[in-house]
Amino acid sequence: MIFRILEDQYGQKLKEAKEQARAADQRFMQLALTLGRRGLGRTWPNPAVGAVVVKDGVIVGRGWTQPGGRPHAEPEALKRAGEAARGATLYVTLEPCSHFGKSPPCVDAVIASGIARVVSAIEDPNPEVAGQGHAKLRAAGIIVDVGVGASEAARDHAGHFRRVRDKRPHVILKLAVSADDKIAAAGHKPVAITGEVAKTRVHLLRAQCDAILVGIGTVRADDPLLTCRLPGMEARSPVRVVLDRSLRIPGDSRLVHSARGTPLWVMTSEMAEAAAAAKLGAAGAQVMRVATDPGMPGLDLRAALHALSEKGITRLMVEGGSRVASRLVADDLADEVWLLRGPNMVGADGVAALHGLPLTSVTQSNYYGVRASETLDKDTLTIYERA
Repeated sequence: MIFRILEDQYGQKLKEAKEQARAADQRFMQLALTLGRRGLGRTWPNPAVGAVVVKDGVIVGRGWTQPGGRPHAEPEALKRAGEAARGATLYVTLEPCSHFGKSPPCVDAVIASGIARVVSAIEDPNPEVAGQGHAKLRAAGIIVDVGVGASEAARDHAGHFRRVRDKRPHVILKLAVSADDKIAAAGHKPVAITGEVAKTRVHLLRAQCDAILVGIGTVRADDPLLTCRLPGMEARSPVRVVLDRSLRIPGDSRLVHSARGTPLWVMTSEMAEAAAAAKLGAAGAQVMRVATDPGMPGLDLRAALHALSEKGITRLMVEGGSRVASRLVADDLADEVWLLRGPNMVGADGVAALHGLPLTSVTQSNYYGVRASETLDKDTLTIYERA
């Protein structure tokens, strides 16, 4: 009986110890994920990874992928940890790289540091890694646990995964609609849909994306700037991309005037006039020629997205207009839809959010599920995610 009691007590303590260890792993991985998000929109073509070094329950090093994609998160965290890394645990939001790129493999730095255990959120689908990083760490005698925080890591690294697997960026379609599902007044006349709190949220999303895309109709109707205008975050403006089959973008537009300060890429057809392209180039814009869509009046969206991924873009925000939005939804190319809804009506003659498609193609579709919702003063934000 005494042995049974002691055995039960030991089993209970062992269970509690495992639960505490699991909770600690989750807590430190959450910090690594938060750190990694600092790099969203700034690290392309590399993923925005976060890393934390922990020894005896104390954080001794932190790191995240730096602007431009280097240095990687792991060497940054290990450098800050120094000798304290020996015998410690490394938490990292993506499998450490095992190949030589523009910098040495991160696994080599981890092994050399004396790290005893690596907790990795998720395997990297990049064929040059794809489990090889974890295998090399294990071969060096390091304990490797994979899967803590995997769902959040998959979302944070969705751009990297999409670019590797599908040769296109992760597409985030933003729609700001009135209470009656309109995005503009009659004749595409701009009208205020949402308030300042919602606009601030949109500018933050811009800062977390590599590029932002609009169609030429939006440029001609709204003359947008498409930068991040949050105080102190102007430098985090994304690359501006315009779909413009015939190069109709006005030379006096705000986009063209600011092309030397914030990158402007104009995607056009092979048939667009060379003289117009030369003028845009002289103004500081980059002209990219892609295929046209044989069944549609505009450019081939899949070809355009592939061209952007070839340039290193992993996270693409799309802000307009209704034709581009509807084509993304219809062609199953919108991975997330951020639906901002204002409280006011525009009227029956206003411009529908999706050209030729009901908004229920997103809000009541089996292809999308609600990931999150927020109240932003008088407006609401609902984030739909591909199921």
